[in-house]
Amino acid sequence: MSRHDLQTGHQTTAETFYTFENSGTQVATRFSALADIFDPGTIRHLTEIGVGSGWRCLEVGAGGGSIATWLCDRVGGNGQVLATDIDTRFLEALNRSNLEVSRHDIASDPLPQAKFDLVHFRLVLGHLPNRDEVLGRLVTALRPGGWILAEEFDSWSLRPDVSINEAETSLKAFAAMQAVLRRHSFDGYYGRRLVARLRAHNLAEISAEGRVFMYEGATSGADLTRAAISQTRDEMIDAGAISATEIERDLLQLNRSDFMMPSPIMWAVRGRRRMGGQER
Repeated sequence: MSRHDLQTGHQTTAETFYTFENSGTQVATRFSALADIFDPGTIRHLTEIGVGSGWRCLEVGAGGGSIATWLCDRVGGNGQVLATDIDTRFLEALNRSNLEVSRHDIASDPLPQAKFDLVHFRLVLGHLPNRDEVLGRLVTALRPGGWILAEEFDSWSLRPDVSINEAETSLKAFAAMQAVLRRHSFDGYYGRRLVARLRAHNLAEISAEGRVFMYEGATSGADLTRAAISQTRDEMIDAGAISATEIERDLLQLNRSDFMMPSPIMWAVRGRRRMGGQER
């Protein structure tokens, strides 16, 4: 594994707006839960795309590195994976000879052009105020014929509703957290917007899938929800949206055997850069 910085020295903007930083005590739990819930779907899409030996891949916001590791094994010794993040401490623990780790702020730092066979990101752009501009730069980082797989939440279209399913649990902290995320410029519908955004870049073979799970008590879904609540706890209380007692009450519900709530919709949208490279 090699490591370098792509940063140019100007102010980091992703760190400013990204709500769930990689430095909190809940980070390891969050990464583990994300991998457990969402990696199978991500890997299925990457397999269907045809990622294989010799590919050059860019993994943006690589986090705990579970997908970067899978890509390294998939592309083999003739391929290379560049894994980027604003905090690379988890990635630096990975041991793959074909892995390059870079501390990089995707919101502002440059990317090589027309270099990669695959660009993948999951739960990154929805947090950035310049998300559409960043998406354009990720498209131009693809070589002609290269694939982009974009995965983002639609967090707000599907919410717990006991009038539809009386088994679902409504958490006050969920609504309070949404208010915090909005203040951080988070677009809770961005996953749903991705098809239109990729069409605007004139990509070929665009397809989309939305995946939803029922989070149950004492499972990875509950762990992910707990981590998100814990990382936004102080901001929610400071905003007056919820009290510490109410947060603790919600956290206790996550351990109950009868807890159930729908996950956000994980949209996976993929497309291929045209051989002529004629994107808008």
